[in-house]
Amino acid sequence: MLYPAIYGQNPMFPKATDFEVVLKNEMAGKGVICYRAFKRSEVIAHISGDVVNEIRQHTLQISTDKHLYDPHFSGYFLHSCAPNISLDMDKLTVTALKDIPANSFLYMDYAETEDYLFKQFPCSCGSHNCRGWITGKNERLPVLSESVLHAVNS
Repeated sequence: MLYPAIYGQNPMFPKATDFEVVLKNEMAGKGVICYRAFKRSEVIAHISGDVVNEIRQHTLQISTDKHLYDPHFSGYFLHSCAPNISLDMDKLTVTALKDIPANSFLYMDYAETEDYLFKQFPCSCGSHNCRGWITGKNERLPVLSESVLHAVNS
């Protein structure tokens, strides 16, 4: 299991044989890679962590004032405007949105769960529907300078 024993022994918790948190690259940072394939609509894991009252790096929003702090697994899902996973924060499950081949990184859309992010940043996902800037669903896009827009779109 990737989670310490204090979170229990749920058989759907991520296993070290199936997932690992690794450095993707210097720009993206660490992400979760899966070592086995998953089919579209498959629940790939249950998530856990500590429930906290503030937004932190590596938290996922459960409700307006509750966040799941998970520095072991889900806190390292990378962002994409065309994600391959979806999170159900009521059931604390991760589901494949499409077939995911083995040795793929897991990508979520941060705006799916977050009203506001710990910090906003330029998106480099490269998808055809890339929004260019990563925000929570209730955040406004910042006014970006031409040089920042050029860098984001290059």
